[in-house]
Amino acid sequence: MATTKSTNAGFGGFLKQKIHDYKLLVKFRLSLLVVFSAFITFLLGADVVSLQALFFLCLGGFLVTGAANTLNQVFEKEHDRLMKRTANRPLAAGRMEVSEAVLAAGLMSVSGLLLLASFNPETALLGALSLISYAFIYTPMKRVSPVAVWIGAIPGALPMAIGWVAAGGNIFGPEVVFLFSIQFLWQFPHFWAIAWVAYQDYSKAGFYLLPSKKLDGRDKSTALQTVFYALLLLPMSFLPFYLDISGLIACSVMLFMGLFYLSYAINLFNKCTDKAARKLMFASFAYLPIVLIVLVLDKI
Repeated sequence: MATTKSTNAGFGGFLKQKIHDYKLLVKFRLSLLVVFSAFITFLLGADVVSLQALFFLCLGGFLVTGAANTLNQVFEKEHDRLMKRTANRPLAAGRMEVSEAVLAAGLMSVSGLLLLASFNPETALLGALSLISYAFIYTPMKRVSPVAVWIGAIPGALPMAIGWVAAGGNIFGPEVVFLFSIQFLWQFPHFWAIAWVAYQDYSKAGFYLLPSKKLDGRDKSTALQTVFYALLLLPMSFLPFYLDISGLIACSVMLFMGLFYLSYAINLFNKCTDKAARKLMFASFAYLPIVLIVLVLDKI
């Protein structure tokens, strides 16, 4: 009897650890943010919304994103071991074999792209572009040049286009350009604030992702670029009404949140401290979900 209980406890512990490892492998919370972006833009573009379509979109987007994140960790296993924030990932910590992770990435990518293809070929194409550019271009480029941030912003913004195109929108339409641009521009202050705060950890692994070449990059030149990209979000605030995506309330909230985001970028420029960068990082967490939610609510 005692042996049975011990075996059950051992299996339960193994299963719990395996679930935790897969959550780390796919970067669960980051993948949910990606799915959220596609979910919102699908609601914006769809005339009729079915629960089945939403489920397929969210699951397909999650699987493709999870596959990209898994491949990212396969390629960066040795570098992840050097950073405190990533040392406990399953591949870096040695709890999972590379072969298992590659197999999981393959299964997720195929099943995810098939789900996206159930909407139309263009949606699957965008999903594949996101996967390939993140895993095979952005990931190795991180060890070469800060240009990686501009490259990584492309797959980071594609979920906005994926949701709209899945709803039947034109892949080359101005609405896609607008939605893509919101998340594309938002990412620069967001990511540079993170890179500023985590500079010591990133530098241990040989990742130098801040745009300035002076000293360690944590200077007014980097901070000024966060101001520039936050500033570009302000004129974007008027486009939802012009493109008939949403109404004036959404435009007003977008403008307010843009000014809110910009104020923290300016604060970083003025102070150039880790504390100011951390505040900008948290401001970025507020900007995007509020803007996306208000776009949908104002449409309704």
